[in-house]
Amino acid sequence: MLRPESSRIDPPEREEPNLPNEPATNGSGGVDIQRELNRLEEMLFDSFHIPFTGRTVVEEEAFLAQLDLVRENLPDAFEKAQKIVREREEILLQAEEYAQEIIESAEHRADELIDEVGIIQQAELEAQQIRQQVQQECEAMREQALAEIEQMRDLALAECEDIQNGADDYADAVLNSIERQLGEMLRVVRNGRQQLHGNSQSGQPPETEPPPNASGSRPAQPPPKK
Repeated sequence: MLRPESSRIDPPEREEPNLPNEPATNGSGGVDIQRELNRLEEMLFDSFHIPFTGRTVVEEEAFLAQLDLVRENLPDAFEKAQKIVREREEILLQAEEYAQEIIESAEHRADELIDEVGIIQQAELEAQQIRQQVQQECEAMREQALAEIEQMRDLALAECEDIQNGADDYADAVLNSIERQLGEMLRVVRNGRQQLHGNSQSGQPPETEPPPNASGSRPAQPPPKK
């Protein structure tokens, strides 16, 4: 920029501008273009201004040297600026990729959680169904066991009744056999007694043996007279 027109005639005393062989450097060791442009502007401001004309007298050699210095280092500055832009774009791209990975990972984890919840719900439903099925089977087995126990009880009672009836018949048959045997023995005893009495009383007719009764035994005989 040019300063406004000044009314002074003599140029003020100023420090000598930096020569082109002493360029200002930045922190990375390269030429600081912004500072060199500021020097170029200072050279204009510090030069002699012709009053009432709006013109300035500059040291041509120093001004052109400073201009050449800026022109020579502009490509490096542009390259550095482009490099910074590329690095910025790479950083943004990496940040976007990282953010996308985080989003995809979060979505994948959310899907896994949804699947886990679904699996848990399915497992709980299946467990409930198995529990109900086991309860139904246990109830059916209990009813079947009660029915079998009742059936076995009825069968045991019937067998006991059959055994009781058979025992009564067997006892009756045994007693009947004993009664016949006792009747036969009683008949033998009576015959023996009759024979004894017949030998002692030969004049008396032998006693006839009465027929056996319905039970197979014979009626008792009265004792002989003395």
